[in-house]
Amino acid sequence: MQQRGMVIVGAGQTGGRAALTLREQGYDGRIVLIGDEPAPPYERPPLSKAFLTGKAEAAAFTFAAEDALRKAGIELRAPARAAAIDRGRQEIVLAGGERIPYDRLLLATGRAARRLPLAPAVADRVHYLRTLADADRLKQGLARGGDLVVIGGGFIGLEVAASAVALGCRVTVVELAPRLLARAVPVPLAEIVAARHRAAGVELILNATVRALGVAEGGGLRVELLDGRVLAADHVLAGIGAVPRDRLAAEAGLPVDGGIVVDAMLATSDPMIFAAGDVCAFPCGNGGLARLEAWKNADAQGALAARNMLGAGEAYRELPWFWSDQYELTLQVAGWPERGARLVERSVPGGRLLFHLDAAARLVGVSSIGPASVAKEVLLARMLLERGLSPAAAQLADPAQKLKALLR
Repeated sequence: MQQRGMVIVGAGQTGGRAALTLREQGYDGRIVLIGDEPAPPYERPPLSKAFLTGKAEAAAFTFAAEDALRKAGIELRAPARAAAIDRGRQEIVLAGGERIPYDRLLLATGRAARRLPLAPAVADRVHYLRTLADADRLKQGLARGGDLVVIGGGFIGLEVAASAVALGCRVTVVELAPRLLARAVPVPLAEIVAARHRAAGVELILNATVRALGVAEGGGLRVELLDGRVLAADHVLAGIGAVPRDRLAAEAGLPVDGGIVVDAMLATSDPMIFAAGDVCAFPCGNGGLARLEAWKNADAQGALAARNMLGAGEAYRELPWFWSDQYELTLQVAGWPERGARLVERSVPGGRLLFHLDAAARLVGVSSIGPASVAKEVLLARMLLERGLSPAAAQLADPAQKLKALLR
């Protein structure tokens, strides 16, 4: 009989971190890591930046190379597709019919780029950015220069826009909302991002809807807007959000609600099955569920899920934190700024640092933008948030008041 052990479906940041953590915690049983990409676990943030511009190769951000996994006794099955979960027999069924038994199962299937409903002739020419293969294809296209139209003014679209400018492309961003980064970034910081892109020569078309995409007479692409404008493009990137890859869980009868529903320990309704990373919807402290699409969340939840698969029983308490590098600027958001009722700004050289206070004057979020020199102040601000401290608004706003002193 085949040995049972720990099986992880999804070989991205979450799955790779979980597999390594199991070994670090002293687990000496079988570990199988199933990934549908041919590459071993790698970090995704460089795909839209350093990899795209040629400043880094995949090896530089592969954190669990095949040799390292082999030495750790972790079986990497890639590329391979998990087709079903047999909960009764505690087995994962692969697309070819092979069955892999598990004592505990982690679903770290992540998310998929949301696709535009397009005819095949056009769909094959539109870029998305989620995988290393996506990034490599986009990189080869942008290396030829020309006009890039980005559909969507979110993080992926704007990071690619900045990279494309560095590669000598002419860039237009089309955004449905009246401003960039409408879902996740406070207005003052989004305005700085917009101004920086315009200064780099990027055309921003806001409050705009794409009506159709087609092939132009010269072989390029036509992007038709609802107001009648037509944009000519050599390349089109769609950055219109992502969807959780929760099909396996749903078909296995596990609760799904905007992601695979888990408890504070990242366990699903089946105590033998856990879920973590971009795909899971977890309790966020206000009675609701949150699903976060961020490197920090994916990494921390992967490690925690591994410990809890071994019986640690730890609750997930990490505060959300994400960043975006565009040009020389780094944008950071931590905590839950959307719960804030008041903004308090602290003057920092070359950037902006905002504290988000709720109606009871409690610190619930921090957001910032600026060059690397702002990083120390931002780190201290995040530490205030992580420790649950809420200094007076006047102290937060006063640049003469050292943030480090407020941590004592």
